[in-house]
Amino acid sequence: MSARTKARKRAIDLLYGADLRQRSIADALVEEQRRAADQPAREASWRYAREIVEGVDEHRESIDEAITAHALGWTLERMPVLDRAILRAGVWEILHNDEVPDAVAISEAVQLASELSTDDSGSFVNGVLSAIARDR
Repeated sequence: MSARTKARKRAIDLLYGADLRQRSIADALVEEQRRAADQPAREASWRYAREIVEGVDEHRESIDEAITAHALGWTLERMPVLDRAILRAGVWEILHNDEVPDAVAISEAVQLASELSTDDSGSFVNGVLSAIARDR
């Protein structure tokens, strides 16, 4: 597993945990920073995970608007918490990180959704992110 793939999973874990516990992203980042300091072997994945999470936090309103506009028939509140986290990270990569090709962001998000969430999550995430990438 590449460092970026590990970082994406770590970012999704942070976003998921903060959303589930209804705590701020800033608090989740402080806690994870402490953990990262104690585990130097995970430093490579921590830098990009932090970049994703901070980016999602900074652009949360526009990211959520893009998801809502492209998730036909679904509100953010109705989506599984894990799917929301995966979509937010994927949308940030598509809209705000020019270093990552859209196809890579979509593929990584679909893979994580397929592994970690419901049976239908992979295709749902693929549809939403593909539509956002197409329309940007």
